[in-house]
Amino acid sequence: MSLQTCWRCLARGSNQPHPTRWPPQQPWNLYPSLTAAFTTSSSLSALPPKKKSKSPMLETNVKGAKKTFVKKTKKRQKTDSSKRPEVGERRALRKRIVLSNTNALEVEGLKDINAQLMIDESLRGQVLGIPGPVVDQLRAVEAFKVKQGWPLFRRPAMLMRKDTLDMATEIENISLGIRDKTIRRVFVGERGSGKTTMLLQAMTMAFLKGWVVINVPEAQDLILGHTEYGPLPSTNPTLYTQRTYTASLLNAISRANPILQDLQLSQPPPRTELPIPVPPNISLSQLAHLGAQDPEIAWPIFELLYRELTLPDRPPLLLCMDGLAHAMRNTHYISNTYQPIHAHQFTLINWFLSHLSGESPLPNAGLVLAATSESNSPPVPSLTLALAQLEGNAAVQKNPFATYDARVLGVFEQGGVQVRRVGGLCKQEARGLMEYWARSGVVRQRVDEGFVGEKWSLSGGGCVGELERAVVRMRV
Repeated sequence: MSLQTCWRCLARGSNQPHPTRWPPQQPWNLYPSLTAAFTTSSSLSALPPKKKSKSPMLETNVKGAKKTFVKKTKKRQKTDSSKRPEVGERRALRKRIVLSNTNALEVEGLKDINAQLMIDESLRGQVLGIPGPVVDQLRAVEAFKVKQGWPLFRRPAMLMRKDTLDMATEIENISLGIRDKTIRRVFVGERGSGKTTMLLQAMTMAFLKGWVVINVPEAQDLILGHTEYGPLPSTNPTLYTQRTYTASLLNAISRANPILQDLQLSQPPPRTELPIPVPPNISLSQLAHLGAQDPEIAWPIFELLYRELTLPDRPPLLLCMDGLAHAMRNTHYISNTYQPIHAHQFTLINWFLSHLSGESPLPNAGLVLAATSESNSPPVPSLTLALAQLEGNAAVQKNPFATYDARVLGVFEQGGVQVRRVGGLCKQEARGLMEYWARSGVVRQRVDEGFVGEKWSLSGGGCVGELERAVVRMRV
């Protein structure tokens, strides 16, 4: 390409007329701008860009490195002004039980349950209040649970359902001596059906009748490895004691059973059995308090206390345990051979299961009650199989791929253990419960047949937990 052709090509984009001869006399006047519209380069006549003033925020550490913004501020030391929680404060807050709500309405005409009303069949479907002294006893044995709906109402109360009245009749017959056998029962059912509440109602009626109540509120607390343990001498196979937990259990027994103050020790134990001298004619309440103060002697005193309670002319006993599945598997404790310790090797669990199986009957009759949990329950195929067979479900057979524990199956092989399935409420019981909620101020709707039928259906046929969720906790 010639030079003339190149300049002509560049001149096509100009507004000046095409030159007639070459070279032009004033080439820079004829072509004022050599930059076309399609170029991206800056004009040659433009001034060089001004240098930006150096800001104190800019800092270059290495020559030629890219400048970055660095905020020059003084480093402040973080000071935590909040107060750290004390040891055990978080656990106490997590397990805090609220049994009274001053914002709830006082239910007018609410009757308190007593030893006479608890067997009245006409009270089915009604809600009865729990007397104040009994509430203190239930709190001492940790019968109330955190996730139950106690903080919604003015005071604790209980629904008299069919299962409650049946249990009240059994407690009455044992108290009168009509029935002299020990009733051993396991409550099963879906989540929220009221299995733990059945244990609470049984303890309430036992306190009203003057029974001695021993409650293990959560079997899980015995296997998680949260408390100290040690082998029990002269036991084969080796059994292990949990001294601190046994001391707290003795403290609960002493506080919850005022009837122990009227019962005295029959005879002092031999010095070889108890490492400390026991005063003669000491009350059983003081004996339990003595073991609660010193965990080192808690288990020998527990054995002595239970032996005194099984003497003739002693009141009947009620033994309860919640979360039965946790007592049927290996624990988080390790033996001297670095093997996990089975729950049956702990003295308290072994003591309770010996009564549940019938190996150690109660001489003065009574009740041995246990409840399973559907919200916090480990898979135990042996327990599931045993309870299903006792319930009469012949369709449940052994799974060839599952491992079954002979120790768990042996608890239910002797027979006599009743499996009671806690189902939903009938519409009469559901209506009585919803009317109590309405009088307490937590339900604003009108409680009629349509409202009861709708909520009863939404709760899966009267499941107490789902009924409370649909009526009280999910209001729109």
